[in-house]
Amino acid sequence: MVSTAETVYAIHGNRMEATPESQLQQPHGTRVGPSLTSAALLSAALALLAGLALRAWMLLRLFEVDGDSLIYGGIAKNLLLHGRYALTLGNGDTYLTLIRLPGYPFFLALCFRLFGIENYFAACCVQIGLDLAGCLLLAGFVARVLSSSPPPIARRAALAALWLAALCPFIASYDALPMAEAPTFFALCLALWTMAHFRQRPGWLSGLGFTCAVTWAALLRPDGALAAIAFVPVVLMAFRDSARQPEHLRRLTRIAVVCLLLALAPFAAWTWRNWSVYHIFQPLAPRLATDPGEDPNPGWESWVKSWCLDFASTYQIYWNVPDGKLDIRDLPSRAFDSPQQYAATAALADDYNLSQRLTPPLNARFAALARQRIAAHPLRYYLVLPLGRLADMWLRPRVENLPIDLDWWNYARHHNETLFSWLYAALNLLYLLLAGIGLLLRPRYWQALLAYLLLRSALLLTVEAPETRYTLECFPMLFALGAVALAAALRSLQQPSPRPGAGR
Repeated sequence: MVSTAETVYAIHGNRMEATPESQLQQPHGTRVGPSLTSAALLSAALALLAGLALRAWMLLRLFEVDGDSLIYGGIAKNLLLHGRYALTLGNGDTYLTLIRLPGYPFFLALCFRLFGIENYFAACCVQIGLDLAGCLLLAGFVARVLSSSPPPIARRAALAALWLAALCPFIASYDALPMAEAPTFFALCLALWTMAHFRQRPGWLSGLGFTCAVTWAALLRPDGALAAIAFVPVVLMAFRDSARQPEHLRRLTRIAVVCLLLALAPFAAWTWRNWSVYHIFQPLAPRLATDPGEDPNPGWESWVKSWCLDFASTYQIYWNVPDGKLDIRDLPSRAFDSPQQYAATAALADDYNLSQRLTPPLNARFAALARQRIAAHPLRYYLVLPLGRLADMWLRPRVENLPIDLDWWNYARHHNETLFSWLYAALNLLYLLLAGIGLLLRPRYWQALLAYLLLRSALLLTVEAPETRYTLECFPMLFALGAVALAAALRSLQQPSPRPGAGR
């Protein structure tokens, strides 16, 4: 009998079939996964062409360089022109910074070197190529997930993953922006593919590929390190399978040591640089994107966290302060618990607007107001609002990159925008439902996929200003699980119905 700890699951019709873990170890040189038919190759080519067309259209319509893109680009330009990891002030002076990890600035610097300084458009074209390559890697991962299923089922699931990813407008819209989301998508897809490859056929190539994937994901965004936390346990299962083969175990140990050193090397260099320059221990990037000596404004942050619930508040209030006006009319009613609190907040906003700077006295007054609100409603602050922000990041229509008003739900003002936004919300919900069904089927590696989704969601509970793009990194896992669900549905539909009286 195969124990629970020694089994993985593969879809087989409308039931679950246990496959011994030892059977997943494929002899070196054997093919893992289904062979491709001409029809499958044609479908894959059409998916990639459709994905390319969607991304090209969005690049022409949505391409924009502002905000974070200018920060990344400023660092990249200073790397090329002055050899300094620095930003440039309005007067032309530069100053060293650590507010962004080096993964995306170095990517932009490479693009600028190849295609010209400040050629952000070319960088976005490279991102489109990376994104489509990530779609292919994801399809390959799904094929390995179902490699013990009949080849037609595995092929259909892989193609479903490719179509789901290639035609997802939420992912495609970020290819048109010089931001870290598109390379992060590629890095996560590469991590999934190499994780499955190493698990089934351990070797140097897949081990080094997995190391590069999770390391680059963490260098692009600090939360990219969650990929290593969620996926490394699957990789380490290869050591358990090699416990009775000393030579194989020694080879895996050498691979693991080299990969660990390679993964730690860039963070050691980044930490040493920050210590040398600032005399602080900073292995990633500051949570609030502040350089040493800058006030992180904890009072302001705490006050915002006591009422902020959706992206509209993030856009209208949080991003506007400091250096912009704080209009009390933009604050939602949940920002005030009483007329007295409204008056205190209005006075505080008026005082801030005189200089539009968060001075220490103003920050202290925001902190006092936040403490008052937290003491009156601790459950709201520590539970209701964090869960509400998480729901907003998961369920809100992902139209933040489109020319659509923030109050998209106001049908009286803009019929078409409201209908389109609800359509986007329905599409987003469809991805979530498909992934939920796929998770219930418990395909191979489902624990790792679920671990990443839970870790990501737990981290987002700490965010004070929600953005829907923070959940975009979960979509490779949603696509993979959704493809498993679609494959199971197709299998069920194609099974012949029992004839009347059969089995009597």
